[in-house]
Amino acid sequence: MPSRYIDLHILQDLPASCLNRGQYDEPKTLEIGNTCRAAISSQCLKRTDRLEIEDLLDEPAARTRTIPPRVSAALRNAGWPDDLATFAAIQIARCATSEGLATDPQNGHRTLAMLYAPTTGLIENLAALCQHHRPALEQGHTAAQTQAAARRTATHLPAAEVVAALTGRTATINLFGRFLAGSTDSHVAGAVQMAWAFTTHTADSQPDFFTAVEDWAEPGEHGSAHMNTAFLSAGVFYRYATVNLTELTHNLGGDQPRALALLGLFTETFLMALPSGKNTATAPHTVPDLVHYVVRDRCPVSYASAFHRPVQAAPGGGYLAPSRQALSEHAARLDQLIGTHRRTAHGHATADDTPVDHLGTHHHTFTDLITTLTETAARPARTTP
Repeated sequence: MPSRYIDLHILQDLPASCLNRGQYDEPKTLEIGNTCRAAISSQCLKRTDRLEIEDLLDEPAARTRTIPPRVSAALRNAGWPDDLATFAAIQIARCATSEGLATDPQNGHRTLAMLYAPTTGLIENLAALCQHHRPALEQGHTAAQTQAAARRTATHLPAAEVVAALTGRTATINLFGRFLAGSTDSHVAGAVQMAWAFTTHTADSQPDFFTAVEDWAEPGEHGSAHMNTAFLSAGVFYRYATVNLTELTHNLGGDQPRALALLGLFTETFLMALPSGKNTATAPHTVPDLVHYVVRDRCPVSYASAFHRPVQAAPGGGYLAPSRQALSEHAARLDQLIGTHRRTAHGHATADDTPVDHLGTHHHTFTDLITTLTETAARPARTTP
């Protein structure tokens, strides 16, 4: 069976904001088509969607290095001696993979690699496992104090039970995947691919000089208590993600109805969730101007090349209409170039009253779009060569 992909294309106007900043505390940018574009990294967008879905489903998960020190703290709170609690936590890391995970002794034995695991009951279950095997841990700790080799290589917990606790899954793990070297049990192929968002037109960071006034100034005292310059960006952003429905269904043990429900939830989240950087100072809470989906077999297709040449502002100003036009024309060119025989369905919804050519069925609401998308995503693959 060919892989089934659902491509999601979004045009969204974002006002002055700083949703994703770089190392110099300025909004991230990319150079595309030899011009500077405001940008938001895929990592930033993906984390936003992941946290939103976890909150909606009440299925928290964490990417963390702190599982050993958290287990150690739980054991100390239960009355364990410090050295035995630390030894037990190290055993958690040692059992996590076939080679064991290295830890940082100077930082509470945090693992050097990040783990991605469901958090509900995780620390409690690992602490209970240590409690159940406390005699073996005490014997191992005593031996490790006198045998350097044992301290380096021996394990004193059942590795399979530790791995089982660390390799549970949530909806977001099934969506975004997970990888940990040395642990085949933890590997989950990601079903979502997400691109950097970037402006369809030339856009650079804009300085914002600001001051903070002293509210309790002394009589005759003038001036500001604080001065600084922040940087903001604004523009029409193109956002793209694709979901491999075949892989997602596989990750869910073949449960297609559940995969379709999760596809719908991800689509809604991808449409509406935005990173929270500098939100209190900019409140950039817009919604997409245009959402376009394509259900394809075998090969996902990004429309990023539609904006390799930056769009120019409309005669009356603004980049939304030219961006819609550029996306429409690019979709038409690709339909002609690669054909439509592997396209099962496509459609769009837009804030503009006029349907956009070459983007399939016109939906009047995002709800209608998502419902139709999930229904058509399950249609049998076409057999046209």
